[in-house]
Amino acid sequence: MIINNNKTLKELKKEFTSKFPHLSIEFYNTSHQPNQGNSKANILDENLTFGDVRNIHTEGEMTIDGHLKTSTFEQVFKNTFGVNVQVFRKAGDIWLQTTITDHWTLAEQERAALEYEQKVEG
Repeated sequence: MIINNNKTLKELKKEFTSKFPHLSIEFYNTSHQPNQGNSKANILDENLTFGDVRNIHTEGEMTIDGHLKTSTFEQVFKNTFGVNVQVFRKAGDIWLQTTITDHWTLAEQERAALEYEQKVEG
């Protein structure tokens, strides 16, 4: 993901989901504690630019590797770019915050969602 102040949150979300089709991210105006979720009331408008919402203006590329733990991905976003992010995993028609499975890698999250989908369809 290329990170700069001009990108919208929606564009960043699309980039993430293009790599992990069964995962999504949301950006929040508050952080969350480990193993806890964030409130829908704190979700940032996806039409805002990254520059509008962050307090650390580092620019660059963030490599999204499937071997990266979910919690690490979220912490890197917060510590490097100054934005609170939460990963979600698709389960049927709903999106689950990955709070209990933050220790899983992004690839494990994707695999679990895919297995759930195949079980439902099968």
